[in-house]
Amino acid sequence: MLEKIAKGLTRKPKLVVTIAVLLLIPSILGAAATRINYDILTYLPQDLDSTRGEALLEEPFHMAATTMLIVEDMPPEYSNQLAERIEEVPGVSGAIWVSNLIGIQFPQEMIPQDLREMFFSGNATMMLVQYDHPGASEETMAAIRSVRALCNEHCFLAGFSVLIRDTRDMIDKELPLYILLAVALSLVAMSLMMDSWLQPIAFLLSIGLAVLYNFGTNLILGEISYITQAIAAVLQLGVTMDYAIFLFDRYREEVRNYADKRDAMAVSIVSAFKSLSGSSLTTIAGFLALCFMRFTLGKDIGIVMAKGVVLGVATVVLVLPAILLQMDSAIQKYRHPCLRPDMGKVNGFILRRRRFFVVLFLLLFFPAVYASNHAQVYYKMDEALPQDMPSIVATKKLKDEFDMACSHFIVMDDSVSHSDMVAMTEELEAVPGVTSVLGYDKLLPAGIPDFFIPDSVKSILKQGGYQLLMVNSSYETASDEVSGQVETLKGIVHRYDPAGYITGEGAMTADLIETTAVDFKVTGYLSILAILLLVAITFKSLSIPVLLVATIELAIYINQGIPYFTGTAIAFVAPTVISCVQLGATVDYAILMTTRFQEELQKGKDRFAAIRDAASSADLSILTSALVFFCATLGVALISTMDIVRGICLMLSRGAIISAAVSIFILPSVLCVFEPLINKTTLHWRTPKAGKALPAGDAPSIGAPEAVEVTEVPEAPEATEEPQAVPVSRNAETH
Repeated sequence: MLEKIAKGLTRKPKLVVTIAVLLLIPSILGAAATRINYDILTYLPQDLDSTRGEALLEEPFHMAATTMLIVEDMPPEYSNQLAERIEEVPGVSGAIWVSNLIGIQFPQEMIPQDLREMFFSGNATMMLVQYDHPGASEETMAAIRSVRALCNEHCFLAGFSVLIRDTRDMIDKELPLYILLAVALSLVAMSLMMDSWLQPIAFLLSIGLAVLYNFGTNLILGEISYITQAIAAVLQLGVTMDYAIFLFDRYREEVRNYADKRDAMAVSIVSAFKSLSGSSLTTIAGFLALCFMRFTLGKDIGIVMAKGVVLGVATVVLVLPAILLQMDSAIQKYRHPCLRPDMGKVNGFILRRRRFFVVLFLLLFFPAVYASNHAQVYYKMDEALPQDMPSIVATKKLKDEFDMACSHFIVMDDSVSHSDMVAMTEELEAVPGVTSVLGYDKLLPAGIPDFFIPDSVKSILKQGGYQLLMVNSSYETASDEVSGQVETLKGIVHRYDPAGYITGEGAMTADLIETTAVDFKVTGYLSILAILLLVAITFKSLSIPVLLVATIELAIYINQGIPYFTGTAIAFVAPTVISCVQLGATVDYAILMTTRFQEELQKGKDRFAAIRDAASSADLSILTSALVFFCATLGVALISTMDIVRGICLMLSRGAIISAAVSIFILPSVLCVFEPLINKTTLHWRTPKAGKALPAGDAPSIGAPEAVEVTEVPEAPEATEEPQAVPVSRNAETH
C-alpha cells in the first residue's frame, strides 16, 4: 500500500505541489482566526482558590482587569475630568478616584488619612480603572489603547493588563523578524553544508509549508499562548530539518540504482516514512509529556509542537519529494563546493581515547545535574520585557511613589458583619509589607447607616452577595516575601470567612510557582519514561535505551546548568521547553548513530570498524542539522527584546551545539565500550538482515554521485584493545 502511494506521488509531482499550495489558503485563514492568549496566568488550574477568586473579580465586580493610572503635576480638576472621560470609554466599567468616594470639593487635607495615602503621594495622584471584560480580551486591549489616548505626558498607566497590551504590541512587531532572520540564517547554514544553492530552498519550502499548516490547524485549539506563537515556527524548523536531510540523503543513495529518478524517489519515500515515523515518535512523546502538566501552558506548547512534528513528517514524505523532483535539474545545475569536514581523523582520535570520553561522560553528570537544579529562574513576567516600556515605567512609579509593588484582591461573603470587617481590616493592615487596605467598611464611618452610601460607590465594592477588598503590598510579585504574605493574609481572611478568596497577580503567581514545581518534575519523568520505552521497542533492547537516554540527558543538563555558572536567571518555562526540544533533536542524533552502528555490525565488521564507519556516516548529518538549528535560534536571540524569547532561543542555540558535541564525541565512545553488553541485552543486535536485490539500471543523467565502492573489511579479533585500520577505496563517500 505504501509503495503504491509513493509511486503515485512521484508520478504527479506538479499535482502534489499544487494541492500543497492550495492547502495554504485554509491554513492562513485558520492562523489569522486563532486567538493569541497573552495572559500566562490563565493557564493555572481552575480549581485553585486564586483562579476561583479571579473569576469572581471578572463577574460580578469587573475588577480582574483593574489598572492603576498615575497623574503627576496636574490639578485635581484635571484628574476629575479625566476620570469622567475615561468612564465613557467603551469597555471601561468605572474609574475610581477620590471624587467617586467623597467628592472633589473636599480639600486634600480633609480627606481621611487612609484614603489620602492611597490616592495621593507628593505631587502625584492615582485612580483605579475598571474594565467590563477579562484582562487579556480584545475589548480590554482596545479600551487600554483608548484610555492612553486620553492621557497627556504626565499620566502613566500600570497594571497586568497594560503589561499584556505592551507585550502584544512587541510580539506583533517582532514576530515577522524572528521568522525572516531564522529563515535567512538557516539558508546560509545549509548553503555552507550542502553542495547546491537550491537544495536549501527546497528544504525551506517544505518546512515552511509544514509551519503554515501547523499554525492554521491551531484553530482547532481555539487559542494558543504568545510564547508558543513566538517560538513554534523556529522550533519546528530546527526539529524537522533532520527529516528533510534524511530523505534527500536517501534519494542520493537510491538514484544510483535506478534509471528513472521517480522510482528512486518512490523507494526513498518508503524508506523515509518507515524511519521517520519511528524516530519522530520519540520527539512527539517528549512534547506530549507536557500535556500532563496542571499548568496548561505545557499542554498548549506540547500539542502545538507535537502536531508540528507530525505535519513536518507528513510534509517531508508527501510534498518534499514532489518539490525535489520539480527542482532536481536546477539543484544539480547550480552546485558549488561546500563545507564537508573529514571526520575520519577526529573519529580515530575519539576511539583511541574512548575510555577517557566514557569517564568524562560519567564525571560530567554530577556537576551538570547540580547546576541544572540550582539555576535561578524568574516568574515575574515584567522582568522579561524592556525596562523602558511604558507599562514597566508606570509600574516602577507605582512602587516608588505609592509603595505599591503588588496588589491583592480579597473576595468575601457579603454577610460578614461590619464589626468583623473592621477588625479584619485592622489585622490586614498590620501584616508586614501591607501598605494600604481599601474596602467598603473602610469607607463607612461608625454610626453611618448603610443606605447613606451612594449606589455608585457601593457597586464598586459590593456585588452579587460578595464584598471586595484591595490590599496593596510593598513586596514584589514572585518574591518569597509576597508568597509568605499571601499565606498570612489567607489565615486572617479564613478566620472571618472560611470560603473567602485571595487573588490577584501576587497570589496567582505564588500558585504558579507551587504548581509548576511539581509539573516540571512529573513532565521530566514522563518524557524520560516515554523515550526509554520507545527506544527499547525500536531496538528490542534493555541496555540501549538506558545508554541513549543517559547521553541525551547529559547534554540537556549541561545546557540547563550553564546559567548557574554564569549567574543568569532564566524564565521559568525555559527549562521545560529546552528539555523537550533538545531531547527531540538529540534523540534523532543518537538513534541515527546507533542505527548506523548496528547496520555496520550486521555487515560483519568488528565494533571498532563499525563505530568508525557509523560515525563517519552520521557526523555530517548531525553537524548540518545542528548548524541549522543553531543559526535559526541564535538569530532570534540576537534581535528579540523580550528576555523570555531571547533566553529560550539562546539556550536552544547553545543546546544544538552541545547536543552535536555529545553525539559526536561521547556517544560513539559509549556505544563502542558498552557494545558487548548491548549484544547480550539486545535481540538480533548483530544478526545480518536479509538484503533485497536492487533492480539494475543505468544511472540517470542528473549528475548523481558514482556508486560507492568499499573494500571488504576483515573482522578484528574481539580481544583487541585498539581499533584496526579500515581500508576504503578513494572514491568512497561518507555522506
